[in-house]
Amino acid sequence: MAKTKFLLAGESWVSNSTHYKGWDFFSSTMYETGVEYLEKVFHNTDVEFIHMPGHLAATKFPMKMEDLQQYDVIALSDLGANTLLLHPDTWVGGKSTPNRLKLLAEWVRNGGGLLMCGGYYSFAGIYGAAKYYRSPIEDILPVNIYTFDDRIETPEGAKPEVIDAGHPVVTGMGEDWPQLLGFNELMLKPDAHLIAKVADYPLLAAMQVDKGRSLIWASDIGPHWCPASFAEWDGYARLWQNVVKWLSNKG
Repeated sequence: MAKTKFLLAGESWVSNSTHYKGWDFFSSTMYETGVEYLEKVFHNTDVEFIHMPGHLAATKFPMKMEDLQQYDVIALSDLGANTLLLHPDTWVGGKSTPNRLKLLAEWVRNGGGLLMCGGYYSFAGIYGAAKYYRSPIEDILPVNIYTFDDRIETPEGAKPEVIDAGHPVVTGMGEDWPQLLGFNELMLKPDAHLIAKVADYPLLAAMQVDKGRSLIWASDIGPHWCPASFAEWDGYARLWQNVVKWLSNKG
């Protein structure tokens, strides 16, 4: 039996720092990713996890329907809309290129499974700069997206509440979940299904989209909003295995 192909685009960043040592100073640059915990979930399973870092997504994310169709599930996580809209051929070369947000929405309607995970560059994001509001992606998600900075920081911890314990996405997870340290503020659509919430906001919500499915997780997939206490909890692996199975329409 063929493996389920799960593509996650985003979850990478480059940080530049200047270090002052009295009179002297120097700069350093670090490249980091945020997929450590999620990647482990799919080791030795029937899911092929493929990570496409944000700096590669601008050129490597599929631009044709036949290329999207090689995947069963696609996740966007901490990857702003501009990365998919502004291919270098357009941004630098001034040439017309496919609108990958429209293409992705069409892929879902034709049977694909789309996941958007929360973060500083998800949904509206920091300063509203992730900019998925009023886009073809918002049209197919189970939530409406605000047009302003939608981050809610909860450093004191916020306890998720399971609303539909019978939904396949939360099967076997129980109802006592570890706390989260933040999430994106979102509005549930009338035809969406709320699975879990946090601080009275949607945390997990799902929707059927023609032949396909979409789902949102309003927090991070790892630190900082999703702390180690959550990511190392047994329910974390169960959650993401359930999510991919449900989005691929195999459960």
